[in-house]
Amino acid sequence: MKAVYYEKYGDAEVLQYGEQPKPEVKDDHLLVRVHASSVNPVDWKVRSGHLLPVSGLTFPKIPGHDIAGEVVAVGQNITNFKPGDRVFGMLDTGLGGAAAEYAVISSKAAVLMPENLNYVQAAAVPLTALTALQALRDKGELAPGEKVLINGASSGVGSFAVQIAKALGAGEVTGVCSTDHIELVKSLGADRVVDYTEMDFTEVKNCYNIIFDAVAKSTYMSSKDSLCSGGRYVTTVPNPTDLAIGFALSVFSDKKLRTLVADEKGEDLELIRAWIEAGKVKPVIDMEFPLREAAEAHRYSEEGHAAGKIVLVVE
Repeated sequence: MKAVYYEKYGDAEVLQYGEQPKPEVKDDHLLVRVHASSVNPVDWKVRSGHLLPVSGLTFPKIPGHDIAGEVVAVGQNITNFKPGDRVFGMLDTGLGGAAAEYAVISSKAAVLMPENLNYVQAAAVPLTALTALQALRDKGELAPGEKVLINGASSGVGSFAVQIAKALGAGEVTGVCSTDHIELVKSLGADRVVDYTEMDFTEVKNCYNIIFDAVAKSTYMSSKDSLCSGGRYVTTVPNPTDLAIGFALSVFSDKKLRTLVADEKGEDLELIRAWIEAGKVKPVIDMEFPLREAAEAHRYSEEGHAAGKIVLVVE
């Protein structure tokens, strides 16, 4: 099969496009003909070697976590999917494998695609939407009526977080983004928007129940004064120093620091699917690249200015 792969860690130049072995279906997995995947920051962080203790030294590696495609074979234990089903999901491998013509995914992580999305749109959903949901609902313990601030509200995770916060009943959602993305964030349902080029939200001591840093650009230390009593600061990839100091301080404070690694839970993706079909949540796509141009897509993602998701189209 055609795939994007790399045989050593490094910058985007290490990515190659060529033949790789087609994966074999497992008893509790589906073999999917991938029609679209996406690029998330974790993909190039793994590729660059930043997560070496987890990713190891076994090569070649195929990047990518999100897939949208058609089931071509099912494992012998599968009863809830069949060949021909259109599915999407976040791979349960932990390290990637989605940037290819075929991928295997656990039946517990795969979900039937929303009826109102095509493959490109569906591939923009899983990892980022699951991250946003689990950050707000599980780590943030968002209660109806609470005030939420999303830092990086136009990012892949942030654009879902704004919408999911509203779907979960947040009373007021504030989005932080650049000037160019203000109208986008408003269109996603944000009640207020802070332009970070004009104002640092940490210097305005508003009272938020939850601050979710979707882009890991702020810190617990700088943000805690903007939390209400009992507030929660949630982040995906915390600064190591902030993590150590923040956790120590939050033990003795009612303002808590919580971190998140997204879980590929199919039941959570089912909820997101229902919201999408009901028109409450939608994916935002910044750019599409053909699979063979994955290196360029990685470089674009690393610039950090994408509004929404970067999708790889598998031809």
